[in-house]
Amino acid sequence: MFSDHGDLIPVSDFLSAQTRTETDSLGSVEIPASAYWGVHTARAHENFPIARRPISVYPDFIRAFACVKQAAARANLEIGALDEQRATLIDRACEEIKTGMLHDQFVVGVVQGGAGTSTNMNANEVITNRALELAGHQKGDYAFINPNDHTNRSQSTNDTYPTAIKIALAFSLTSLLDELALLADSFAAKGREFSHIIKVGRTQLQDAVPMTLGQEFNAFAVTLREDIERLTEAVTLLREVNMGATAIGTGINAAKGYKETVIRHLREITDLELETAGDLVESTSDTGVFITFSGALKRSALKLSKISNDLRLLSSGPQAGLGEINLPARQAGSSIMPGKVNPVIPEAVSQVAYSVAGADVTVSMAVEAGQLQLNAFEPIIAHSLFQSITWLERACQTLRVNCVDGITANEERLADTVSRSVTVITALAPVIGYAEAAKLAKEALATNEKVSELVVSRGLLDEAQLADILQPQKLAGLAPETGVIDTVGGAAPEKAEDGEAADEVDEPQGE
Repeated sequence: MFSDHGDLIPVSDFLSAQTRTETDSLGSVEIPASAYWGVHTARAHENFPIARRPISVYPDFIRAFACVKQAAARANLEIGALDEQRATLIDRACEEIKTGMLHDQFVVGVVQGGAGTSTNMNANEVITNRALELAGHQKGDYAFINPNDHTNRSQSTNDTYPTAIKIALAFSLTSLLDELALLADSFAAKGREFSHIIKVGRTQLQDAVPMTLGQEFNAFAVTLREDIERLTEAVTLLREVNMGATAIGTGINAAKGYKETVIRHLREITDLELETAGDLVESTSDTGVFITFSGALKRSALKLSKISNDLRLLSSGPQAGLGEINLPARQAGSSIMPGKVNPVIPEAVSQVAYSVAGADVTVSMAVEAGQLQLNAFEPIIAHSLFQSITWLERACQTLRVNCVDGITANEERLADTVSRSVTVITALAPVIGYAEAAKLAKEALATNEKVSELVVSRGLLDEAQLADILQPQKLAGLAPETGVIDTVGGAAPEKAEDGEAADEVDEPQGE
């Protein structure tokens, strides 16, 4: 339905000698005989050539819609609102779509008017025509199974669409959480690898106090694991759905017992702890949960960008920058400067973060724009959230595989920087006094002398006292018995017995 260049291909261009005629309240439309979609989808496809992307770009959304329609068919069968033959055929078609079949038939654009009706009808038509095919009927034989009367029985776009969005977000988030966990593990592994390397920490881009490179990388791991927790909390808010609300929450056209039955089947089909909203009118009109979920995605994205920018700073140079670490060289960095290599992976990750932040604004505005008993702007909410999750997942993967796993440390440069740094004066201040320490720091910078030499020459401390205070382990908070950085923030590893190496600090694996 879209060309290789992203241009809309009119439905008429698909027509061959083999077509079928479908009719709605606006008139008749010729549909390709092979198509599983019908008249409603055809009109929507031509009305919304905006995003140049069909809803099938989000397979979890299609799978979620199949789950919703399958649960409705089973519920309608159970309460007697749909006969066994039709319900079973609809059920079978939904099961196939859940496994990935016919996703190419979901062709309406991700940006659409109508509060998602085009998507709902696309699903109804594809499911119906596949069910007809399974029964040995021709596509379009809606006298036997009808998209509205049977596949959409007891439903409205206004309850199926937001329910499918929530289910799809829960499905999609699983993959994102997996990638975040792998990325956190990668940073933690670097934290252990770099645990012995002393460096100068910085605040406000100015020299601060000593730390280890391992502490810096382990902090990246911890912050990502915190986001895993926040996103896991956010997804629990998606459990409340409005299935059974139909048009505005009153449940009109849904048979008695349908609401309770459909949620039970939906839980079984999705394996999610879904529950029916306490007030279906409120739940149908209010989309505030999407702001909370979007905010959690934005938080994670912006923290990823902060980490990416730190990696760019730490690897800047290689001669005129910080040059403390080396990022893997992924591609030539300039068409004019030979040998230049740029931090392209962190740059790409930050751009994803900016997109997610922008999508959060879109979601916020769309949620606010809902009027009276319905929010008509859920399509852009869905597209914004699905794109953010998809891009974040891929960004985490490329950051891990193409960058973090291959980072190395410039140990000689770091050691030289520490040896010349006046930041150790902070450790001396409690002993010699803040004012005296400040004077010594200023003098050391002016004369390029080492602080340690000035302290001894002034008679403020002897060499033994100075050596004790300036032990690298003490400066960076290392475990005194082993000199190993306590990267997990717990107890230091036990002291090794004679002839045995100290055990490596275990990294926490759960969220």
